[in-house]
Amino acid sequence: MVARNQLNALHPRKCLFMGLLVLSSLANAGEGVFGWIYTLDLQPKGSLEFEQRLQLTTGQANGKYDFWYSRSELEYGLTDDIQVAAYLNAYSVDAAQNYLNPEVCGDAVSCTSGYGVPDSANEFDGYGKTGLDGGSLEGIWRITNPVTQPIGIGIYLEPTLGKLKNAFESRLLVQSNFIDDRLILAGNLVLENEQLKSTGETIPESMIDILLGASYRFAPKWSGGIEYRYHTDYNSYFWQNQVQTANFIGPNLHYADKHWWATLAWRYQLDGQCMGEGTAECSGGNVWDSHGKNEIIAKIGFPFS
Repeated sequence: MVARNQLNALHPRKCLFMGLLVLSSLANAGEGVFGWIYTLDLQPKGSLEFEQRLQLTTGQANGKYDFWYSRSELEYGLTDDIQVAAYLNAYSVDAAQNYLNPEVCGDAVSCTSGYGVPDSANEFDGYGKTGLDGGSLEGIWRITNPVTQPIGIGIYLEPTLGKLKNAFESRLLVQSNFIDDRLILAGNLVLENEQLKSTGETIPESMIDILLGASYRFAPKWSGGIEYRYHTDYNSYFWQNQVQTANFIGPNLHYADKHWWATLAWRYQLDGQCMGEGTAECSGGNVWDSHGKNEIIAKIGFPFS
């Protein structure tokens, strides 16, 4: 039996299409050389840029799990050191028999679950849904500039309201540039509190992530590098009752032209561990829920000026 929602599921590319609808009205300081790591290369004062992101989380313990998340963003340089932005978020989930853990599946060998899949779908052979999620606001304050100083430091804040979750994310941004700015080393300390809604009830959660990366401009307009993520999850607000840890690593590739730029990155889950009340989200030595074996992100930016 297939869930009714699957009959109404749209192709995942619809998520990208929602964001690209506005491109017809658009014509690189703020280019993003990394996939998931934020840097201190901000929009100059008074400049505006459109950025489209599309992320795929795929591959879980069994069966099929594809979760697409689209973010359509407008960035504005409020001052040379303060950037603000607004996002429109959309999603598409397609899952089928992707969990093996008996804490979720009961007597069944496998079941359908994961982030974006309601608990009522566990008994179904498959589940699919596409739609708008909600919106986010973003602010970045660059305290020191890595172009003019040995170490750049900044603060990032982002509140999100959505169908799948409400969240408040903060980051400490650190960046150093070397070899005439061709080599960029960057790190983010991510602290987030969340209210998960995808299962039909509000669930408190929080996380701490450490993101580290390097990007090197190996040819005119081209950069490449590597990104690492250490992830921890907690089943309450303010980082109490740890339930997960996981490690991810993978490459990135970036291209920048005068009028646009693009980045593609992939990271692979090396291992994961669950403890306490989080054990239902683990099997086969990996962490599931909102995670997969593979995470892929594509970003493209178009400055107005």
